[in-house]
Amino acid sequence: MKHNFGAGPGILPHEVLKQAAASVVDLNGIGLSILEISHRSVEFEAILDEAIKLVKELLNVPEGYSVLFLQGGASTQFALAPYNLLPEGGKAAYLETGVWANKALKEAKFFGETMVVATSKESNFNYIPKDYVIPTDAAYFHTTSNNTIYGTQLHEFPKSPIPVVCDMSSDIFSRTINVADFGLIYAGAQKNMGPAGTTLVIIKDDLLGKTGRKIPAMFNYQTQIEGGSMYNTPPCFAIYVSMLTLKWLKSKGGVPAIEKENDTKAAILYSEIERNPLFKTVCAKEDRSKMNVCFVTENPEHEKPFLKLCDEKGIVGIKGHRSVGGFRASIYNALPITSVHVLIEAMQEFAEKNK
Repeated sequence: MKHNFGAGPGILPHEVLKQAAASVVDLNGIGLSILEISHRSVEFEAILDEAIKLVKELLNVPEGYSVLFLQGGASTQFALAPYNLLPEGGKAAYLETGVWANKALKEAKFFGETMVVATSKESNFNYIPKDYVIPTDAAYFHTTSNNTIYGTQLHEFPKSPIPVVCDMSSDIFSRTINVADFGLIYAGAQKNMGPAGTTLVIIKDDLLGKTGRKIPAMFNYQTQIEGGSMYNTPPCFAIYVSMLTLKWLKSKGGVPAIEKENDTKAAILYSEIERNPLFKTVCAKEDRSKMNVCFVTENPEHEKPFLKLCDEKGIVGIKGHRSVGGFRASIYNALPITSVHVLIEAMQEFAEKNK
């Protein structure tokens, strides 16, 4: 058995994989594969409708918001957010907490003035900036809820006088949020929702159509809303697997239930890192991510031997990002707590052998 701690594409529920695999051959007994049916067919329209319904239900999306399944990954949204929300001659504010926040900031510069309200770049993004002031004259304030590379997370979102745009790619559906606090939420599917290939967008409708610029149809949120996420052929299989994953999440009790599981997984893993003399965390305790647990060995020479031990125990995807080093245990929704226990036991065994 493999224990998949990969940062993304991440682990999916086993029952979802089984159903998705069967549907590649025959979708619900219709004699056709999910890969070959028309996106305009009754069968796929029902899948898309169900996926949107589940998003709204699981996140308690209020009236006045539209839910979209788009293509291009969250990286495309780095550009589409300012394209659709930043007026010509306007300004956007950004909280710089890591690589992805920085990339979003760079894309926004093509569309108008940008300002960084706070950054933790000087400390290699090992904490979340605090006590900053959000400007009232900006069109929106952009945040990244969870930083996969550095293992930090916004545990509380700031009260903002302007619309908040948030990249939730790596912790969407992992914890309770108030959608009404945001003007735009976007998230690549491949962490907690499904396979790579589709991106969830939740947009407050009354923010659109105010930029004063012409936007090409494919890049215009309003066009995508009017087309029901089907202005062009959507990523049918990725949406289908996302729908199955959301159904799985609902069956487990929804976001509040999975949040409790995630809290427990994170708590026991961080507890072992703190207790174990061979390991240490790399970021501020109050900002530690509950999705991507980043840690290193006290002795750098222990890194390769520990990775070898993990490999022997079927622990995969544990190697840290090159900009941080060490290890990164991504404990997304679908990762069972038994896998976390296997990792903890490996850490204890390694410490016992290297006293």
